[in-house]
Amino acid sequence: MVEIKLTNSMSRAKEVFSPLDPDNVRMYVCGPTVYDRAHLGNARPVVVFDVLYRLLRQVYGAEHVTYVRNFTDVDDKINARAARDGRGIREITDETIGWYHADMEALGALRPNWEPRATEYIPQMIDMISELIGSGHAYAAEGHVLFAVDSYDGYGRLSGRAVEDMIAGARVEVAPYKRNPMDFVLWKPSDEGQPGWESPWGRGRPGWHIECSAMSRELLGESFDIHCGGNDLMFPHHENEIAQSCCSAPDGGFAKVWLHNEMLQVEGKKMSKSLGNFFTVRDLLEKGVPGEVIRFVFLGTHYRKPMDWTVEKAVGAESKLDDYLKIISVYGNLDEAARIDPLPAIVEALADDLNTSAALTGLDQLANQAKGTELAKNLDFLGILSLRQIEEKISTLRSRTDGLTPLAEKLAQVRASAMETKDFSRVDEMKAALVAAGVEVRMSKAGVELIPGPGFDPAKLEGLA
Repeated sequence: MVEIKLTNSMSRAKEVFSPLDPDNVRMYVCGPTVYDRAHLGNARPVVVFDVLYRLLRQVYGAEHVTYVRNFTDVDDKINARAARDGRGIREITDETIGWYHADMEALGALRPNWEPRATEYIPQMIDMISELIGSGHAYAAEGHVLFAVDSYDGYGRLSGRAVEDMIAGARVEVAPYKRNPMDFVLWKPSDEGQPGWESPWGRGRPGWHIECSAMSRELLGESFDIHCGGNDLMFPHHENEIAQSCCSAPDGGFAKVWLHNEMLQVEGKKMSKSLGNFFTVRDLLEKGVPGEVIRFVFLGTHYRKPMDWTVEKAVGAESKLDDYLKIISVYGNLDEAARIDPLPAIVEALADDLNTSAALTGLDQLANQAKGTELAKNLDFLGILSLRQIEEKISTLRSRTDGLTPLAEKLAQVRASAMETKDFSRVDEMKAALVAAGVEVRMSKAGVELIPGPGFDPAKLEGLA
């Protein structure tokens, strides 16, 4: 069996991954708060941990891996959006979840086995909060319930911070009902017009952190293998999850391995609306950047390094994927690709702490060796293009190439005449028209070859033949 090594944020070391139960490998990823479109930075952990999911399925078998990613559908941002737009909260969250699914599937991400919504697990959250109060790790005050941070000695171990330093360096909510400034909310009261549920502490709603603890325990158990998320969640969200989960189930270990991806930049700068470089996944898709190009660019950078999204990278990725498809169209057999295994070198690259850039190098090697069948299989394994998508794109490519054959023959004739007359003006005109239509023109002693590029527009060629 392939040996997987992952960098555990808790130990700050690369460790050999050994699941608690090889027949039931379990992973949890913190999902989105569903009030708006997912921006490009939101998509990075989805792609990164989708690669992990694919790797685990390959090594342990798809039926032996359980992947949970939640939806936060109760949150003050959702309430504000509903009030602003005059719409129901459920209507907004349903719509946003639909957007999220469509956008992430465009990036090749598989659906998790479970996608729990926070509002569907309120009883489990209330039970966990009651347990924490009963064991002295939480207390009720003025309609709120707060976790007592000083009751848990391990607080700060994930982020590597002392509680005193956290108080000094963090913006914490100051409230008279808190015993300690670092104590965080498990339950809070709801005013009229806000979503709320009846509880032993009055009508209210859960704090943010408790939902992941309750849902992961319900679906994965008190101990599971891997917990993932962006490194911006390490503190306070993941630190708080650990505290409340370990205190509510002291005999359980909660998550064995913690993985965190680094943040995304745009053209070397932090993505920000004020800088004008903020955009959603849907913005890129609607501008004609294919989902497989976005994913390919993401995979070019290791998940633990900051990723810089640039137009240059996107253009290069689209060109390379076009080249891959041309190789597969000539040398590939998709029926056979469905029956073979991924390249061992690519699987091993991912097994080495998700070294996706090394995996992409494996694709280049297959392309250079004109191994179209293997290339198709590994594009599918990496989630860049499924075999079905490859088949569709090759069919389109062939139909576009076939349509260019008469133009190639005509340009060859015009070129032959120009060689005799020494007047190449007509050749230049045809070539310019082809290039303007997104066609790459290759002329050699062997003849003329016309290759449709990513921006090919056949309408611009009308009348040229």
